[in-house]
Amino acid sequence: MEELENKKIIALMSGTSCDSIDAGLCEVRPDMTVELIKGINYKYPPHIREKIFQIFRGECSVKDLCIMNFAIGECFADAANILIEEFGKPDFISSHGQTVYHYPFDEKIDNISLKSTLQIGESSVIAQKTGCTVISNFREADIAQNGQGAPLVCFADEKWFKGKGKNFAIQNIGGISNVTVVSKDFDTFGFDTGVGNIIIDYCTQKFFNKPYDKDGEIASSGIVSDSWLECLLQDEYYLIEPPKSTGREYFNNQYIENILKLAPKNPEDIIATVTALTAKTIADAYERFIYPQVGIHEAVICGGGAFNKTLMKFLRKYLPSYIDLKTCEDYGISNNFKEVMAFALLGYCTYYGIPNNLPCCTGAKKRVVLGKITC
Repeated sequence: MEELENKKIIALMSGTSCDSIDAGLCEVRPDMTVELIKGINYKYPPHIREKIFQIFRGECSVKDLCIMNFAIGECFADAANILIEEFGKPDFISSHGQTVYHYPFDEKIDNISLKSTLQIGESSVIAQKTGCTVISNFREADIAQNGQGAPLVCFADEKWFKGKGKNFAIQNIGGISNVTVVSKDFDTFGFDTGVGNIIIDYCTQKFFNKPYDKDGEIASSGIVSDSWLECLLQDEYYLIEPPKSTGREYFNNQYIENILKLAPKNPEDIIATVTALTAKTIADAYERFIYPQVGIHEAVICGGGAFNKTLMKFLRKYLPSYIDLKTCEDYGISNNFKEVMAFALLGYCTYYGIPNNLPCCTGAKKRVVLGKITC
């Protein structure tokens, strides 16, 4: 195998919240540490963002999907070029793309598996507009080995937190919440715990015409409806044994509108309750699926949820008092750009042919090299 060297990598990521393209210039080293040199949040043009949400809602034709694959590639390239203008060309670009559908279920037709995922943002467009080699499409190889194709960030979590002498729950709270358990004594495992910011953001937009609940201010002014919360906690996803993953396909707009039929009348109480839901489903997932296997010393929160002060208060309330609550910033990892840093590492491993999935997290039959290379 080629000797490992430091690589400058621009990583590109857009999650289920679809609020921006996160772009980060990173330096990845042979010991698998990652330094974020600069990160930016590149806003999708308004009409492009609306088209993406139409795809999420299933209100699109094959033509729309075809067009948006290339249009989003243009947007990803534009985000990368901002960093290239300032720092010059990287060694290569690592692009997660924009997930528009994720179907990790064991269903078959004519004995052919239907398990699948789709990330758009054409890598050839990014390569041609930036003049850089692009590594993309990370999830497919894991699914081809009968995995869920998610969560993939577990690989980076293990590299960054293993060997620190503690048992960690690395909890990302984006649109969807996912956890990686990194233990000093046991193999790493992880799964999607359920909703993150996806219902909070939807309700904040619906009732307050704001894109998200900044700092959890609206939630802090409401009262949690215990009866509605208890009803929401009965959803079957929370009871499924890992490995498991979910997304906007399940927790979609229709799902949210259905649960709102039983919601309290006060909009502030709605935001407070769905914020509590995110925290409680995380705590319940730990109790059901983690504590029976390994004791946790510390929960490390990352992603947009780490900035929601009310959500963090609920987590402190619902998690056992002996578990320390930290954020990624306490370990020199950006809350805002942690997933960008993780996909820089995944791309680095793809470049060198290093297997970069964790079957204990995704359920794949074996370790494989994720990603496709476009020149």
